[in-house]
Amino acid sequence: MLKKIALLILLALPLGVSAQTLKFGHMNSAEVIPSMPEYTQAITELEALQKKYTDELTRTQEEFNRKYQEFQQAVSENTLPANIAERRQKELQDMMQRQEQFQQEAQQGMQQAEQNLMTPIYQKLNTAIEAVGASEGVIYIFDLARTQIPYVGPQSIDLTAKVKSQLGVK
Repeated sequence: MLKKIALLILLALPLGVSAQTLKFGHMNSAEVIPSMPEYTQAITELEALQKKYTDELTRTQEEFNRKYQEFQQAVSENTLPANIAERRQKELQDMMQRQEQFQQEAQQGMQQAEQNLMTPIYQKLNTAIEAVGASEGVIYIFDLARTQIPYVGPQSIDLTAKVKSQLGVK
């Protein structure tokens, strides 16, 4: 019985020692990405595109409102024949449908533009994370911004600054 316990301790001892040499790291991409010049440029481009969409939506909304007010005034004054009133009402409905369609297209356009601009940024970040992980000899690097981790122990190495350095940003 004593031999079995001694054998078990001898077998478990190397496992305990190797587990202590395992290194884990963490970083915070929410701190790294905004410092990347590519991100600043992407945000500028997205804001410019958003402004174009907003300007067009505002213009079409103002045009719709103007035509609607004219229609309302003509109807209240009873100055339109029924067939013209129906045609203008149909025009207003068509305008509203086109505006709703444009809003959907604008939203999809913004999502696609964001994906197109952000994908290379995340690829560059991931390459830097891999390089830091290899140079630091860690098994894993957890990104606190992309993965919800309820606890990070003091043994985990914060590699955020090294990832920034690998990217050449501050």
